[in-house]
Amino acid sequence: MPIVRSSEAVTHEIHGARFVSYATPNSGSKELCAWRGEIPSGLKAPAHTVSREEIFHLLDGELLITLDGRTERIAAGDTVIINPGATLTVENPTDRTAYSWVTTSIGLEARLADGTRIAPPWAN
Repeated sequence: MPIVRSSEAVTHEIHGARFVSYATPNSGSKELCAWRGEIPSGLKAPAHTVSREEIFHLLDGELLITLDGRTERIAAGDTVIINPGATLTVENPTDRTAYSWVTTSIGLEARLADGTRIAPPWAN
């Protein structure tokens, strides 16, 4: 039975955010990846288009989420369903770090506006 202890989670940082990876093929997952996101105060992540569906659940804090040009404020307990091909921007306009839980399928890639492709190690 694969159990990933919090002390064994792998941390990655990109674009000013921290991703603490729990479920990946390296930790025993066969189909899904899951991580905790830490979005610091004042951060606005670059717009990116995702290749796979993501389920983005906000654990703590508030964020502005722009999905395909439509911006919504979300609060702790809210969940955003991000379909493949959607373009997403995450912004934390508050004075404290927000924490999220994200689940997607293995193989997620993101494409930035300049065409750069990112295959996040926490989702592969």
